[in-house]
Amino acid sequence: MILGIGTDLANIDRIAGTLERFGDRFRNRVFTEVEQRKAERRKDVAGTYAKRWAAKEACSKALGTGLRMGIAWKDMAVSNIDTGQPTMQVTGWAAERLAEMTPEGYQAIIHVSLTDDHPWAQAYVVIEARPIVVGQ
Repeated sequence: MILGIGTDLANIDRIAGTLERFGDRFRNRVFTEVEQRKAERRKDVAGTYAKRWAAKEACSKALGTGLRMGIAWKDMAVSNIDTGQPTMQVTGWAAERLAEMTPEGYQAIIHVSLTDDHPWAQAYVVIEARPIVVGQ
């Protein structure tokens, strides 16, 4: 079953300006070390940050809170599996909120899709609840 859906659109040029203006202060407040390492290795640094910004916004919407109620930027972190597919890990208050909205006997799966077409970066997040199958 679908527990939540969120989407967000971020302007890459706006994120680039924020990076120029606030630098590490912005990076360290919003992005985990893993996210920063990924972005700084990429040719399009600002685009990579913008997609992750959009993913965090989309995830907060899928959690049903937006960025309020105690959720922190770094409570949501985007990484990639070996195939390059993005994944979202939640900690802190975001993990608590996810646990609250997941029915007993189910596990939550967070699906993430990222795309960009300069100057736009977009993220789409779907939170699915799958039945826990005992004995597998």
